[in-house]
Amino acid sequence: MTYKTLLATTALVALSAGGAHAQVIGFSQIGSESGWRAAETTLTRMQAEERGYDLRFSDAQQRQENQIAAIRSFIAQDVDAILLAPVVATGWDAVLQEAAEAEIPVILLDRMVDSSDDLYLTAVGSDLVHEGYVAGEWLVDTVAGEDCRVVELQGTTGSSPAIDRKNGFEQAIADHANVEIVRSQTGDFTRSGGKSVMEGFLQAEGGGADICAVYAHNDDMAVGAIQAIKEAGLNPGTDILVVSIDAVPDIFLAMAAGEANATVELTPNMAGPAFDALEAYWADGTMPPKFIQTESALYTQDDDPQGEYDRRKDLGY
Repeated sequence: MTYKTLLATTALVALSAGGAHAQVIGFSQIGSESGWRAAETTLTRMQAEERGYDLRFSDAQQRQENQIAAIRSFIAQDVDAILLAPVVATGWDAVLQEAAEAEIPVILLDRMVDSSDDLYLTAVGSDLVHEGYVAGEWLVDTVAGEDCRVVELQGTTGSSPAIDRKNGFEQAIADHANVEIVRSQTGDFTRSGGKSVMEGFLQAEGGGADICAVYAHNDDMAVGAIQAIKEAGLNPGTDILVVSIDAVPDIFLAMAAGEANATVELTPNMAGPAFDALEAYWADGTMPPKFIQTESALYTQDDDPQGEYDRRKDLGY
C-alpha cells in the first residue's frame, strides 16, 4: 500500500469513527520574526477556531531543532494533522517519515522543504521566485536604464524564501547591466537585523551616496533599513529606493510617507487553503495538488498605501 493510499484510508476511517470530537491539529510555527509571521499565526488561529479545530501551537523561535521536537510531540499526542512552516529547507526527512509512519498528514505553510513530496500531503505558498522577479522587474522599470547599485537584505540563510527571492530578483536584472547587486547579507528577516546590516552597507558605500536601491527579502528588514537610512541623514524612497516583499501594514505606512517605494504581497492566510485541502481529504480521501499557490500582487505609492494600511492593520500583523 502506498503512503498516499494509506493516508487516504486512515483519514476515512478516522472521520467515520471519530467524527464526534474536534479534529486536533498541531501547528509548528517558525517564530515571530516579522509582522507577516505574526499575522499568519493570528489568521491560522482564527481559521481553526471558526472551523471548530483544536489547534496545538508551538513557537520554534526560529530554531529547527525546536520544530523537530514539536513535530515529535504532536506525533506522540496522536494529532489528526500537522501544519509546518519550516525554518529552513533541509533536514526534515527523518521527522517527516515518522509522521508518515504514524499516518498523520503534514501540510507545509509558506515554505518548502528539500524532502520527497510523498512525505507531506501538500504545500501552501506563494511562488517565491516570482515574488523576487516582480521586485526586480519593478526596479529595472523604475530606474529606466540609469545605473543602479543595489544592496540586498537577505532572509534567513538556508530558508526557501531567502533562496528563491534572491534567485527571482537576480533573474529579473540579469539582462540589465545597469542594475547590479553590490552587497548582499542576511538580516534574518528581522527589523533589527535589517537596520544593523543596512548601517554596515551605508558605511561601506560612501555613507549611502553610492547606493541606488535596497532590496529586502521582507518588509520588516526594509523598515529597519529605512530607519538606518534616515539616521544617516538621507531620504529613503528618494535618495535610496526601497523595494521589499510581504505587504505588511507598516510598509504601507512607509509608502504613504514616501519612505518606501514598492512591496510584493505575500498573503498571511495560508491556513484557509490548507484547511480546505484537509477537509476534502478527510471527507472522501481527495488528494490535493502537491502545491497550492496563493496570489501575490505588486503595490507602489500609487496604490493608496494609507488605505491598504487601514485595511490590514487589524489582521494581527
